[in-house]
Amino acid sequence: MSEEVVTDALNAGAETVVEEVAEAVKNGTAKVPATPEGMMIAYGSLVLMALFPIFVGAYRSVTSHKEQKENHIFSKDYINMLLTAYFFVLGIFALAHMVSPLVLKLVPAAVPVIPFHLKFTQGEGDAQEAVIDYEFNTHDLVCLALCSCVGVWYLLKKHWLANNLLGLAFAVNGVELLHLNNVVTGCILLGGLFFYDIFWVFGTDVMVTVAKSFEAPIKLVFPQDLLENGLNAQNFAMLGLGDIVIPGIFIALLLRYDNSLGRKSHFYFYATFLAYIAGLLMTIFVMHVYKHAQPALLYLVPACLGVPLFLGLVRGDIKSMFAYEDHPEKPATAEEDKKDN
Repeated sequence: MSEEVVTDALNAGAETVVEEVAEAVKNGTAKVPATPEGMMIAYGSLVLMALFPIFVGAYRSVTSHKEQKENHIFSKDYINMLLTAYFFVLGIFALAHMVSPLVLKLVPAAVPVIPFHLKFTQGEGDAQEAVIDYEFNTHDLVCLALCSCVGVWYLLKKHWLANNLLGLAFAVNGVELLHLNNVVTGCILLGGLFFYDIFWVFGTDVMVTVAKSFEAPIKLVFPQDLLENGLNAQNFAMLGLGDIVIPGIFIALLLRYDNSLGRKSHFYFYATFLAYIAGLLMTIFVMHVYKHAQPALLYLVPACLGVPLFLGLVRGDIKSMFAYEDHPEKPATAEEDKKDN
């Protein structure tokens, strides 16, 4: 076979491949390759969205912690429907809880503040107890109505912006309300999930399949082809909420530990927060280099545990760090001891 025949055959094959790719793109059956700029914007946005729940939720957990002290075999479609309904309701309330401080300030003064008290009890007399006891006002209802619009938007369109709003709300509430009691518990939790995440990502394809299959705001997504296709982009980068909330509740614990030291400094919080950023960027870098999904906790756990423990050892705070507890048991008084005896 002559060189010209071989060359013609190769050129014909190349033209056929190009035509097939163009046809696939036209029909929407193939993803448009992401540009470096689009990938930078997508991953940069994911990093910023990951930092927001940890930073905001950590500070809000301090207030929440103080208030707690004072107040002492279905198909995928059916599962998606169930999860959608479940997260639709929870997402609206989570989003309302997150944005209420801002929205309540923006509600016009013309809207009257009418208080309501929803109370549902069971039993009679001394045995009566409240099942539901909730106080709210008309401004709270305005906030709930606005958040319901986001929920309906997600329910109807499954748009990535609506998904991210609900996902951020879940993450902020998770970091704010899920409290680790002490550093030892945090080390055990993060250490266990370190191996758990590695196994389920590298050992099986379950984690990746779940993240891609379930239509629920259990992850943050951002399109890599935003510059090319705008808000209708489809080529998404994603980050699971667990990779935000799990390290986040440990970082929030360190913020409360900083407050307990009374030094007017949040040294351990900011140091670990920066370590989380470094771990997240390392995850994205390795994923980009190897073109394979990565267990984020593989990089986040060593960063979030190693940095505060090393700094605590260097600064001589390691004993007080491990001794710190959010909810220490109150010592029994002499009168209580007499009653017990």
